[in-house]
Amino acid sequence: MSVVNKNIFTGTGSLKSLAKFLSANSFSQTFVLVDENTVKHCYPLVKKLLPKHSVIQIKSGEENKTLATCQTIWNKLTGANADRQTLLINLGGGVISDLGGFAAGCYKRGIKFINIPTTLLAMVDASVGAKTGVDLNGFKNQIGLFNEPEAVFVHTGFLKTLSDEELSAGFAEVIKHYLIADKKAFNEISKLFFPKKGKPYSIRMMDLDALVQKNIAIKAKIVAKDKFETGERKALNFGHTIGHAMETYFLNKGKKILHGEAVAIGILCESGISINAGLLPRGRFPFILLLIGAIFPDLPNFRKQSIPAILKLIEQDKKSSEGKNQFTLLKDVGKYSTGNFVEENLIVHSLTYYSEMFFRHK
Repeated sequence: MSVVNKNIFTGTGSLKSLAKFLSANSFSQTFVLVDENTVKHCYPLVKKLLPKHSVIQIKSGEENKTLATCQTIWNKLTGANADRQTLLINLGGGVISDLGGFAAGCYKRGIKFINIPTTLLAMVDASVGAKTGVDLNGFKNQIGLFNEPEAVFVHTGFLKTLSDEELSAGFAEVIKHYLIADKKAFNEISKLFFPKKGKPYSIRMMDLDALVQKNIAIKAKIVAKDKFETGERKALNFGHTIGHAMETYFLNKGKKILHGEAVAIGILCESGISINAGLLPRGRFPFILLLIGAIFPDLPNFRKQSIPAILKLIEQDKKSSEGKNQFTLLKDVGKYSTGNFVEENLIVHSLTYYSEMFFRHK
């Protein structure tokens, strides 16, 4: 087992640490937040480690990451007379981590919670860093809190329950971490997927414990310097300004795409902006494109006529300031620049290039 920092436990034995944590702390009641997938595939493994508890089940999917779902949770807690000494255990992926942490932070002005992430995306990103929130009127994470979990317990065995699509979705955050902070790691995974000899790797062939630990360490180091995202933490938003707009755009069109797919589109488009803004050397782009294409060979696309609607969604991004679009961009692989105000024509050029050149229209 590895302790990435004082309250994040990964690797073999992480669930034993969960049992120790629960026995060392006293809570008036314990609730486990699950969805229809985690209650079936993950809860049975965790159940035997828990004290007496109640289960709150919600529906999976970004479309259910709403205040209405929070109200369901709050009603369950209220109906059980849960007080401020209650513990909420978030057992699930990114939606459960985000929504559960937000619900815990609001109920009676705050109850304690822990995260047990069950997807790669949640393990390397959503469950760590204290960002919580829900969507509002289709806009991603429009309502939220910075709310730190008491602890995070990462058991990569849960990844065996994921589809290949879900596993790939989490890998988008891995690529983002390496692009902003670890050139060596980016080059290493690129060689795995494009070896000079032998067959290319798949994600399932990788040492997932090591992968998760490395990525949590990257994020935790950045967050420790800037918890409330006033400066350096904005680096973690690379790929997400356009990525969140993509996620909302397709959801509004009635087409559900995974968060990681949206971030992958965002990485491509924002890499293009980085080049046209004079920051990223043009020769770096083929390597980024090849890796994204290897992990996401069938990304969704949009018609050029949809770009004005996407621009309106980008304007709602939380990093926008005084009506200007603010981006984190790349200076090189492993180097970033935050707080870049990007002119609309550069965004349009990037979106147009993606729409016309990559993947297929659906």
